[in-house]
Amino acid sequence: MEIQKTALYNYHKNLGAKFVPFAGYEMPIQYKEGIVKEHISTRTHAGFFDVSHMGQFFLEGDETLINSLEKIIPADLKSLKINHSKYSFLLNEDGGIIDDLIITKTEKGFCIILNAACKDNDIKQISKFLDKNHKSLLNNELSLIALQGPKSVEILEKLIPGVSNLKFMTGSNFDYEGEKIYITRSGYTGEDGFEISISNKKVEKFVDFLIKHNVKPIGLGARDTLRLEAGLCLYGHDLNEKINPIEANLKWAIAKKRKETGGFNGWKKIKKLLESGCEKTRVGIKPDGKIIARENTKIFSTDDKEIGIITSGTFGPSVNAPVAMGYLNSNFSEVGTEIKLEVRGKKYGGKVTELPFYKKSYVK
Repeated sequence: MEIQKTALYNYHKNLGAKFVPFAGYEMPIQYKEGIVKEHISTRTHAGFFDVSHMGQFFLEGDETLINSLEKIIPADLKSLKINHSKYSFLLNEDGGIIDDLIITKTEKGFCIILNAACKDNDIKQISKFLDKNHKSLLNNELSLIALQGPKSVEILEKLIPGVSNLKFMTGSNFDYEGEKIYITRSGYTGEDGFEISISNKKVEKFVDFLIKHNVKPIGLGARDTLRLEAGLCLYGHDLNEKINPIEANLKWAIAKKRKETGGFNGWKKIKKLLESGCEKTRVGIKPDGKIIARENTKIFSTDDKEIGIITSGTFGPSVNAPVAMGYLNSNFSEVGTEIKLEVRGKKYGGKVTELPFYKKSYVK
């Protein structure tokens, strides 16, 4: 299968990006200044990410569309207001997570942002639940730019007046260069910021404006360190079809009403786990010293019993320490529990810690 490129591929090349294949796309992993400087730029000023490889999936239909989607997504879509977004998941029949996603209510239906590696399968799974009168479209004519960091609102307001009125997880249409673009106040770094859905034809000019205002380009490397510091999951690492939302410590993302009434894939199992607890759970982990416990590092109790595995691990530039997430036997998941981490055949100390590692700065 031929590797795909976003509309900004040549633009990234001119910025000196180093590319890696990711989810079927040629994507920038870092630029000339490197991952740590990109990370710090996002935390202290603003950075922009090309996330156009993700799927922008639009659905239109009558009331039956909500009923169809609620069979596979455990959000309360009936109560979701127009231009409001929710973090949720697609669930399989066993309650496992097919993908995590952001779903936004639009005037005609919904827009779902799907992870790049999962989008084709996601669309197949969603389509099984749609009626003939429901329209669906994966719009490949649109780019998606994430602008993240404390200066994001100040910079974007200069170009698109009115964006400062948006609150976290809300969006709206705005005028830009003679066309409508859709902007949500959201992102995946723990910082205040926006995601801008814009036509492929206009995206370079939009990014030119950001660069003129000292917004740095940010690659996948810093995107990973930023999201991990914020305690956010990466699909295919911290989440997969064999993990359910309760084990993933994401029960908050299942609407209270849906927990009670059910009607979605895997509800019986999820209800049981909510009542009785689960054998393993996702936790934050701080290794002692400077040891980095990367994905697939085995976790042991202090008496050398194997109790879990790391699913994400790196050095956190903002906290100046190694950070990790993983799944532990629930008996060892209490914050403060001492553990051992097996790195390159040797065991090092660590502790179960609260998530996130870095305080989030969303505008509620």
